[in-house]
Amino acid sequence: MQSPKPTGQWFRSSDGHQWWFDSGAVSLDFAYTGAMGDNPAWEILHTPDDLAAWLEGRFPGVHTEASERDLSDGVALRAVIARSAFAASRGEGPAAADVDVINLFAATPDIPPTLAGGTRQAGRANARAGQALSAMAREAVELFAPERQERIRECAADDCGLVFYDESRSNNRRWCSMKRCGNRAKVRTHRANAR
Repeated sequence: MQSPKPTGQWFRSSDGHQWWFDSGAVSLDFAYTGAMGDNPAWEILHTPDDLAAWLEGRFPGVHTEASERDLSDGVALRAVIARSAFAASRGEGPAAADVDVINLFAATPDIPPTLAGGTRQAGRANARAGQALSAMAREAVELFAPERQERIRECAADDCGLVFYDESRSNNRRWCSMKRCGNRAKVRTHRANAR
């Protein structure tokens, strides 16, 4: 599988502030295209072209067209990943039906690896949307495995609730974003200590 581009994306809060959120996994970034969070403005998958654009921005070589079926499949996979992430953040495993959906998508062909520098092209020149969905499902299989699941956390801020995968070496990430919730916590602590 070709490696996706680094994780993270810009969000706009309901009060209009823009901030960077790195979920730690492409499949979680995908879930935050509308299935996770309480901000309706985060929904970006309205048309097949929206799905194609998002996938193209994440996976090198993904074909720039997506069908209504690809959009329907993507929205279904996205919802399952979101539910599974929320369950994992509470220390629970994904529901059996959600595991079945993730496994179904993971069983389909994903984006094959390619070695640059050759003179002939084997197979398709571009990966399709369904292959990128499969790649995200395969990442979700790894993400929700019991031995890694404890790294899926909810932001420690009382008023947040965003879920992320802690990929830090020390396994101690607490905030969805240091520039957002982490900074607000530091300001509150500073004010409390100043009193």
